[in-house]
Amino acid sequence: MKPKQLVMISGKGGTGKTILSACFAHLAENKIMVDCDVDAANLHILLDAQVKETHLFSGGKEARLIPEKCTGCLECVDICRFDAIHENREGKIFIDPLSCEGCAVCSHICPLDAIAMDPAESGEWFVSETKYGPFVHAKLGAGEENSGKLITEIRKKSTVLAEQNKSDLVIVDGPPGIGCPVIASLTGADLALVVTEPTPSGIHDMKRVIQTAQHFHTDVACIINKYDLNQKNTSELETWCQKEHISLAGKIPFDLKIFNSMVQGIPHTETSSSPASKEIQRIWQSVFKQLKQEETNG
Repeated sequence: MKPKQLVMISGKGGTGKTILSACFAHLAENKIMVDCDVDAANLHILLDAQVKETHLFSGGKEARLIPEKCTGCLECVDICRFDAIHENREGKIFIDPLSCEGCAVCSHICPLDAIAMDPAESGEWFVSETKYGPFVHAKLGAGEENSGKLITEIRKKSTVLAEQNKSDLVIVDGPPGIGCPVIASLTGADLALVVTEPTPSGIHDMKRVIQTAQHFHTDVACIINKYDLNQKNTSELETWCQKEHISLAGKIPFDLKIFNSMVQGIPHTETSSSPASKEIQRIWQSVFKQLKQEETNG
């Protein structure tokens, strides 16, 4: 049997998605963890990850001048729409790697093949060990693109590890929003848990990300975090979920002890038996039951 894929997503940042992912990592057995929020990865902090493998990631290409072939015809200078190629005072051509977008037009236009396209190092991905099990995560370079490609890379690695370790579950801490990184995180998922909060922006963005998940035919359930901060908005969320036939996995109360756990760098369910911790444990049992039921039906 292939391991089940549980993806934690949110329409906006700051809803508590990573905190819940860490708690599930503590509560679940025989699993692999993946942090797909490669633009701002932080799950490794709560899991106290110890890096065992480091791999370079190339998300695209960048132009490189071959000086011995260049005659200074300036065709590449005229054609570069990103203003990355210049002529210096000595009349020699140089390429600014920070401005180059890797479109490769210059390499095609050069009559003497004096421009090569080399793989551009865009970030790193890691295989780490935690006391909760194996963990795959990544770090995209500042200003770099192709986060979706990097997410696909680490999800493939997590699946390989899960099969090697005969793990039953892959827990994916996904990125916020509805863009390419979220789509890459959702692909092939068995269940998407959408974490939201009872605020106008939380409600609006939750609806958008649920629509995105449904577009890819992914089963969806919702968690309302800090539900007691605004009972009116919580009621609106519950009504909408019921109307749209979205399963409500649970409602977590606001609890300052969660922040104390974050400061300690430990999943909340491991450090406290607070009302929030008990609700998270109940949610996990409900989610686990749903995943097992889908496995039986499948």
